[in-house]
This record gives sequence, structure tokens and C-alpha cells, in this order.
Amino acid sequence: LSTVATLACALGSASAFVPSAPTSSTRTDLALSAFESDRRSAFGTIGAALVGGAAAAFLSAAPLPASAAANYERQWLTEPTDEFLANEARAAEFKREQIRLKVEFQKAIDKLVKESTTEEELRGDLEYLQDLVARTGGLPAGIKKEELYKQIRSKKAKGFWPTSVEYAYQQLIFEVAFQQSPNKDKELGRP
Repeated sequence: LSTVATLACALGSASAFVPSAPTSSTRTDLALSAFESDRRSAFGTIGAALVGGAAAAFLSAAPLPASAAANYERQWLTEPTDEFLANEARAAEFKREQIRLKVEFQKAIDKLVKESTTEEELRGDLEYLQDLVARTGGLPAGIKKEELYKQIRSKKAKGFWPTSVEYAYQQLIFEVAFQQSPNKDKELGRP
């Protein structure tokens, strides 16, 4: 179908959707109703022409030639790129390092919770954990700070927890917060 033929069909049928003018008994009402009728029919004709034109453009759009469709085939890589392999190697190295750090952290936490009994041992283990957090830039993947605090508080709840150990515990909490906060300028050190 051509665009002109489609527009002619649309314009001819547009009047079928325009409501008829209401009948009035007075002369003023007749004049207003004739004006409204003309305005409504004009809007109806314009609307139908727009709809018909859009439909004609859609129907008459030429399909892609076969050569263009043939050039638009998906191409899959058969071999990974060098950038992808380098990125995968970095990710694997990061994962190995995080696992190694998690093991080191877990040993220190287990020593604190299960083995340490004296004030010096408890304070030393907490200071060692604080140093680990500072050296590694935070907690490793797989150790959540809430879980760390929960394990330390379980040791605290068992009874012996001197003031110097509490100070070391609070310093550990501050160090974890400092290292994991994106709002601190770490190059300047701790305040």
C-alpha cells in the first residue's frame, strides 16, 4: 500500500469516530454547537490522519535486504582475549590472597577466643588483630565485622575481661571502622 492511499482511507473513515453535534433549540446554542462540531471534526480528522500516517509508514517500511541481514550475524569469540585472560589471572590471585588472609585472621581469632586466658595474651591477640586489619586495609573477604565482634564478645561474656583488654578491643573496632570507611583519607594515617 502506498502512503497516499492509506492516508485517504484513514481520512475517509475518520468521520465515523467523531461524535455528532448535540441538537439545540436556541439560535445561540445552534451557533455554538456548529462551532464545536467543526472543531471536533477537525480534531478527529487530524488524529485519524496521524494514526493513518503512522500505520502507513510502518506497513510500507522496506525490509532489510538479504545482504544486510547476512552481515548482521552474531559472531562469537572462539578464543578468550588477552585482556580477559589477564583479568581472570588478577581475579584468581586476589581470591588466593583473600583466602590466605582469611586463614590468618581466623587463626588469630581462634587463638583469642579459645586459647588466651591472661590479660597480656588477650590484649596481645587483640593488638595483633588490629595490626592485621591495618596492614591488610580492612577485613578479608569472608570475614564480616559483625561476626568478628560477636566472637570477641562471646569471649568477653565468659568472665575475665580487664580494662586494658577492653581498650584494645575498642581500638580494634576503631581500626576496622577506619579501614573500611570510604570517607577517610588513608594516606594521611589515622587521626
